[in-house]
Amino acid sequence: MELSSLSFSFNQTPETAFPPARPGKDYQLAIIGGGPAGLTAAVYAARKRTDTVLITHDLGGQVLWTSGVENYPGFQYIQGRELIEKFKSQVGQFPIDVSLGPKAVSVNPIAKGYNISLEDGSYFTARALIIATGKKYRNLNVPGEKELIGKGVAFCATCDAPLFGGKTVAVVGGGNSALTAAQDLMSYADKIFIINISPEMQGDPVLLEPINNSDKIELILNHKVIEVLGKDFVSGIVIAPVEGKEKRELAVSGVFVEIGLIPNSDIFKELVKMNENGEVMVDCACRTSRDGVFAAGDVSTVPEKQIIVAAGEGAKAALSAYEWLARN
Repeated sequence: MELSSLSFSFNQTPETAFPPARPGKDYQLAIIGGGPAGLTAAVYAARKRTDTVLITHDLGGQVLWTSGVENYPGFQYIQGRELIEKFKSQVGQFPIDVSLGPKAVSVNPIAKGYNISLEDGSYFTARALIIATGKKYRNLNVPGEKELIGKGVAFCATCDAPLFGGKTVAVVGGGNSALTAAQDLMSYADKIFIINISPEMQGDPVLLEPINNSDKIELILNHKVIEVLGKDFVSGIVIAPVEGKEKRELAVSGVFVEIGLIPNSDIFKELVKMNENGEVMVDCACRTSRDGVFAAGDVSTVPEKQIIVAAGEGAKAALSAYEWLARN
């Protein structure tokens, strides 16, 4: 069966209904981002009776692409999408306006607050702002990758692993996300290459153990992918040593890119200070360099990019924003 004829979808739970946002309205608080940080911030803002709009193109963020979560308090194990549904259900108990769909494309200071423009031409204004836009997948930036995205190049093993039953695939990366992707693929693929640019894997030992014990997996360390091959679909990759010129071609039907994440912070570059990695700089109260602007979750400089950390930072950001609004 050809890859193009396969399809896969998650079991969907009933969607939570949110009050629709009102374009042009002046809110007390705008939260940009709908992952754990943004959703938690919305709950805390609503509990403080803050007139809030939540702006996001994708409720759930990265957690939607996580197969299973084993380190969120209260759950020994829960699927990523199930956890987000619980977040959304809690948010849905409060009268929070939600703008779901068009992305925010610019944020500009105005006399009293900030103007948030969306890609569909609509806008909102707010006295205070919480940036909770998270991160996005980092690309390999090699020939063939962009052209074959969705045709064998993938960034979500949770979503696409079932498409590669009985096939040979490559996972690029050496951290926890790469190890988790490989575990997801072990139930489907016949052979899995893990290509890591470093001389050793960087993931947690508890994730590395099943990888080392699997006869399906071959680790190729100190190598990098320099090209993705294929016309209509991925047919292989070209790899080379980090120090050396000897090229090697691997026949694979899929390439799962798991080399890290970059902050979704481009539209805020002129608004707040960032570090060299593009993360929004915050203090212990989630305050940024701009008065009335707060940041939480993976987009910020807070270390340890975990769901529970993002949720906690979202709560802190909402409480800090409430205190700022009360003073101003």
